[in-house]
Amino acid sequence: MIHLLKTKIGRLRILAILEGISLLTLVFLAVPLKYWLENPALVKIMGPVHGTLFLLFLFNTLSVGIEQQWKFRETTWKVILACFIPFGTFYIDNKILRRL
Repeated sequence: MIHLLKTKIGRLRILAILEGISLLTLVFLAVPLKYWLENPALVKIMGPVHGTLFLLFLFNTLSVGIEQQWKFRETTWKVILACFIPFGTFYIDNKILRRL
């Protein structure tokens, strides 16, 4: 895992995993706890964490896309779209980012 920190694509892959985990935690754990058990504490914690990771992932995707000269219609939009779908960042990491 340490080798991923050495390149921008590696750091983007780490952000993809963290963003995906934060989205899944928010959607499948924090929100049900908030509405079923009336306990919003985890949403108050995970909401800003996920928002920050989401924005970092978007900005880093655009930065890496420009630096690596990705074609927007072939790569960049797919990577950006992935962060809106649960499990999407894991799929994109496996299908696109790992191979770059």
